[in-house]
Formats: sequence, structure tokens, C-alpha cells
Amino acid sequence: MHVAHAADAPAAEEIAFDDFLKVDIRIGTIVEAEEFPQARKPSYRLKIDFGPAIGVKKSSAQIATNYALGELPGRQVAAVVNFPPRQIGPVMSEVLTLGFADAAGEVVLFAPDVHVPNGSRLF
Repeated sequence: MHVAHAADAPAAEEIAFDDFLKVDIRIGTIVEAEEFPQARKPSYRLKIDFGPAIGVKKSSAQIATNYALGELPGRQVAAVVNFPPRQIGPVMSEVLTLGFADAAGEVVLFAPDVHVPNGSRLF
């Protein structure tokens, strides 16, 4: 499935509200960020703390263009936590970190504008 990133892309097909509720989107705090030189696009490997119920999960994120490694730890991000793990090169990505495309098509992280508890679910 190809996901359109352009701001002028049409809306996706309509889904039922119950389908939306199946996607578990949570807030977590990045606790570790590392270079990921094996990735095809500039990426980092992240460890994100989603609180006691979900714990710390690994993710690969194509965010190296807009973010320096040192600014990521302590930053809150949103992620889908109930997709099956996905192998990305040598890394098993356990959650899908969410972002939006900027004007150049590079990823900008999606996060709350005020601190919320790790593990808070989008509703």
C-alpha cells in the first residue's frame, strides 16, 4: 500500500469508526536515539518509553533530515503500538512512529503540544 504524503492528496476512502478504534496510537518519550546507517533514507533507530502497560519499544524513523540525534531523547512522539513488528534492514521495528511531510517531503514528528503521560492513547 502506498501512502500519499502530498498536502493536496485526496482523502483516503471512508472507514467505519470501529476500524479507527482498532488503531492504537499512543504517546511515548524517546529515551534513546542512534544512527541507522543501513537504512535507505536518512533514519534513526529509536527506543521509546510508552509507560508501564506497554513499556519501551524500538522504532526506525526517517527523521534524520529534520532532527539532530541529540535533540531527540526526552521528546514525546506519537506511534501506532499495535501493528505487528516489522523487519527494517537489521532492525526489528516494534512501533510505527508518526509524522507528517513538510514542504520538501521530509518527516516532521507528530507530538502533543504539552506533556502528557507516556502511554496516553489518542481518541
